[in-house]
Amino acid sequence: MIGLLTHLSAELRRRWQVVRRTGDGGYSTETVLVTALLVALAIVVVGIIAVKVTGKANSINL
Repeated sequence: MIGLLTHLSAELRRRWQVVRRTGDGGYSTETVLVTALLVALAIVVVGIIAVKVTGKANSINL
């Protein structure tokens, strides 16, 4: 069990060093977050428009 934990900690240290050496690691994270926020905003806007259109359509007297 101790050997597994030693290997795991060494692997985590190695991967962390690789991430720190990469210059654009933060840029991709920022891009993903901005894209996710824009998608969430688009879903909210589509929901609001759908509610307004449905309300307007239901208010039409035939």
